[in-house]
Amino acid sequence: MFGSIITFLIIVLAVSLSGVKIFKEYQRGVVFRLGRLVSFRGPGLSFVIPFIEKMVRVDLRTVTMTVSPQDVITRDNVSLKVAAVVYFRVVDPNSAITQVENYLFGTSQLAQTTLRSVCGQAELDEILSQRERINAQIQEIVDAQTDPWGIKVGLVAVKDIDLPHDMQRAMAKQAEAERERRAKVIHAQGEFQAAQKLSDAAEIMAKQPAALHLRFLQALSQVAIEKNDTIIVPVPVDLLASILRQMTPA
Repeated sequence: MFGSIITFLIIVLAVSLSGVKIFKEYQRGVVFRLGRLVSFRGPGLSFVIPFIEKMVRVDLRTVTMTVSPQDVITRDNVSLKVAAVVYFRVVDPNSAITQVENYLFGTSQLAQTTLRSVCGQAELDEILSQRERINAQIQEIVDAQTDPWGIKVGLVAVKDIDLPHDMQRAMAKQAEAERERRAKVIHAQGEFQAAQKLSDAAEIMAKQPAALHLRFLQALSQVAIEKNDTIIVPVPVDLLASILRQMTPA
């Protein structure tokens, strides 16, 4: 009789200890009492009544979920594959357990469909050059849809854009043509500026004939230095006249 009582007490103690739960700072336990939602518990030490209450642990840390590459046809009929990353966390453990069967799987599927929808409404150039706007639009839609589940989507980032090879070659040719166009424009601007400076110099020399002759002599001296030759050039009469006028006292 005494042994039976000890055995019974040991069983009661073991069952009672099985109901003791410890939750970490980032964990919560959603408790159901006879199938009815009670509330979530934690962090710290908590007690779950054995056989009457059932507990489901929920992690509140931010989840980094990779969205597998999705086949997308853009608005300008370009086929490509787009992959993304979604960052979200649980803000309401009760809703995350009771409002959706599997909030991880549900968020993943919703992110995939939203990624295809948003990228399909944009053109290829917009997807390549306006990623921040695309990311913000996807994040806003997914966050609004998962809000009833107690999920907060903090960030969606388009990670990879896989273009077909023919499209890559076409874009490379387009970039090369753009670079050639810029080079020609820069060269034309340089020629225009040089011609404008020469025109300004010609106007100045037209007003001062002596300056033109001095520039001519300077050019000849440079040629003589480079070629190491003797060059005989007749001195213009107007140049001598201007020099004599400057040397003659008034």
